[in-house]
This record gives sequence, C-alpha cells and structure tokens, in this order.
Amino acid sequence: MQAVFDDSLITGNKMIDTQHKELIDRINKLLILCENEKPAKREAVETLDYLADYAEFHFGEEEKLQEEIGYPGIAEHKKKHEELRQVVKDLYAMLEEQEGPTAAFVESVNENVTNWLYNHIRGFDRSVAEYRFMRDNESRI
Repeated sequence: MQAVFDDSLITGNKMIDTQHKELIDRINKLLILCENEKPAKREAVETLDYLADYAEFHFGEEEKLQEEIGYPGIAEHKKKHEELRQVVKDLYAMLEEQEGPTAAFVESVNENVTNWLYNHIRGFDRSVAEYRFMRDNESRI
C-alpha cells in the first residue's frame, strides 16, 4: 500500500506542503523497493537513508518557521519529530536484525511512518499553519 498526498494533508503553506509531498514520495520509494521479490538489505538501507535525510531537512525547515512566527507549541512539535527519529532508528535495527526488508518491516513503515506522517500533518502541522494565518491576519479576524 502506497502513501497518498490528498486534500486532507494540505496545510496551506506552500513550502511545507511541497515538502510533505516529497516525504510521501520518499516513503513510496521505500515501499516500492520492498515490494521487489527479494529486495537487498543494502538498497533498503540506502532508501531509508534517503527518506531519513529528507525528514531531517524538513523538520529543520518546520522548526525554523515555528521559531520565526513564535509558535507557542514548538516544544511539543519538536517532541513529535523526535518520535519519528526513533521510529527510523527502529527501522534500521529491523533491517539489521532481519537481514533486509520483510513483511514486518513494510508493516512498520506503513503503521509507524506513513500513518504517523498523516496524523502529524493533519494535527500538528495544520495547527502551525492556522496559527501563522491568524497571526498574519489578526486585523481581519
């Protein structure tokens, strides 16, 4: 099952939405690789690196934006980012222990990365976008 960027994931911040689309694309690259008959451990690690590197870049951009706008929930948001970092570490451990991607690995990606991202965008990221909109349009509210 591949991840899909749909209207429920739009925050209204063009930069963040573009980055979320890229994250979903990278998740899908990992899932597609795992669908191969016998995906190699090395390829799975490299593809997970590709996803993890972009996630780090994206988290940095989100946190910088939150600092710029004085978002009051930044500490909690950072904790949520840390949750995904731990999930990625756990995925690396699974690849190591299982000598490559297995059905359990794919299930973990879907449950702990894809679903985490969906929930994070719909909740935390959307609240940042709404805060920014209200702050920037205070006179209109």
